[in-house]
Amino acid sequence: MNKFTVFVKESYKEMMEKVSWPKWEQLQQSTMIVLGATLFITAIVALMDFVANGSMKFIYSLFKG
Repeated sequence: MNKFTVFVKESYKEMMEKVSWPKWEQLQQSTMIVLGATLFITAIVALMDFVANGSMKFIYSLFKG
């Protein structure tokens, strides 16, 4: 139990004194970048799905009676 207590105390000290936390403006900017990238990648995947679906329907129509 002593090792755990030392671990918790050292972890707390490191989080309060050694970690450099981002400012609120940096968090907002990073969030907007991640949101924009997510929307962009989602749009690309949706476009690829649309093209693949249309291609498969076309290919299936060639072999349909």
